[in-house]
Amino acid sequence: MQNTSIQVSGLQKSYKNLHVLKGVDFEVESGSIFALLGSNGAGKTTIVKILTTLMKPDAGTAFVNGFDVVSKAGNVRQSISLTGQFAAVDEVLTGRENLIMIARLRHLHHPRQVTDDLLRRFGLTDAADRKTSTYSGGMRRRLDIAMSLVGKPEIIFLDEPTTGLDPEARIEVWKIVKELAENGTTVFLTTQYLEEAEQLADRIAILHEGKVIANGTMEELKKLLPPAKVEYVEKQPSLEEIFLAITRKKEEK
Repeated sequence: MQNTSIQVSGLQKSYKNLHVLKGVDFEVESGSIFALLGSNGAGKTTIVKILTTLMKPDAGTAFVNGFDVVSKAGNVRQSISLTGQFAAVDEVLTGRENLIMIARLRHLHHPRQVTDDLLRRFGLTDAADRKTSTYSGGMRRRLDIAMSLVGKPEIIFLDEPTTGLDPEARIEVWKIVKELAENGTTVFLTTQYLEEAEQLADRIAILHEGKVIANGTMEELKKLLPPAKVEYVEKQPSLEEIFLAITRKKEEK
């Protein structure tokens, strides 16, 4: 049995009169890619903020790498990294300088060596000494994720990492995410792109109206739909069909 990197139970959060999270439960296994899928406003970013200690829940518990996100926030921060919806690179600096800055902030002993390794790994060596203001959207996102990996965090949170990227850049990011998991990093991914979750995730949780209404592997989620009609060829349901069927069923109740 694999270890659990993230445990969430009964998580609740409200903004004034808006009840965003209404008792969220899920677990994430170490070294896996976990996708939290939901439409805009479903509460995905709120969950990420709570798990990364940027926000406190109103009720419920959340443990990241074995540490309570409220009482042991400092321990949680030491073992995680967060990449938000928009690349957080300093456009005045070069790609190399951005990475060196983060390595020094993390008090690493060999910041230049760490930087060179990450530039090579993310295919940015040739552009390393250019200002990041000249980078394409895909290059900025690659640099952003590279900066998140300085210090080798055990868990990385990617909050809608491919928002605004063209298809080619999106596929680049998908490749990086898969490599992270292959190297043992736990990846917590939020997305509203159904294909993204289907391509990447070991497990998918569907967040709808403040609760996780389905959680499982792609094969397990397929079983929530009626059997496919056998005509000439049995058609396998897509994640889009599963998502729409499950959310509509909940709304009809």
